[in-house]
Amino acid sequence: MEVTLSSLWATYLERSAKFWLLTREHFLLLVVLPVTMAAAVAIPLGILASKQRWIQVTSLAFANLMQTIPSLALLAILIALGAGIGNKPAIIALFLYSLLPILRNTYTGIKNVDNALLEAARGMGMTATQILIMVELPLAFPVIMAGIRTAAVICVGLATLAAFVGGGGLGDFIVTGLGMVNNNLTLLGAIPAAVMALLLDYILGKLEYWLTPRGLRI
Repeated sequence: MEVTLSSLWATYLERSAKFWLLTREHFLLLVVLPVTMAAAVAIPLGILASKQRWIQVTSLAFANLMQTIPSLALLAILIALGAGIGNKPAIIALFLYSLLPILRNTYTGIKNVDNALLEAARGMGMTATQILIMVELPLAFPVIMAGIRTAAVICVGLATLAAFVGGGGLGDFIVTGLGMVNNNLTLLGAIPAAVMALLLDYILGKLEYWLTPRGLRI
């Protein structure tokens, strides 16, 4: 089917209600939720990994393993393990894929804090907790935020595959369009997903800039 702006617009008008429903579902359930869950797990784990060698080895090995499993294969494994179909296996899979960039960046950001600064903080009588909160985390924040941005952009793209297991999101339009050989319908899912990834990266970049201590801004 030939694609023109008028035909694409007509396809949107026919499905505008479903379009906005799937867009909200894609953003909130398949991007924001799994990335937030991953950050809640990976940031504390990355901090612990920077302090304990065995935690670093095991956690990074697990996160790397999750990244090596093809997305559709991971969804199939989760379904076979009892996650069922729908949003649940998609959210779990996206959570697992989001772990590595956040975990790795948290670990790297904290490990790269200048030892001279840490020694100065200890010399001032600061406790380990105070050093973590007042020195290490502020200095590592830009690197940690970069990991969250990477995870979010990855999720936007991978979330389109959730449609193969009934997970919803903009992938519904893509899968249906491919099945019907309807390019307008396919693009109705693909273009917004690409725009969402670009906008999310831009917004998180701005957030990273404004939350980074003034002296560390690039």
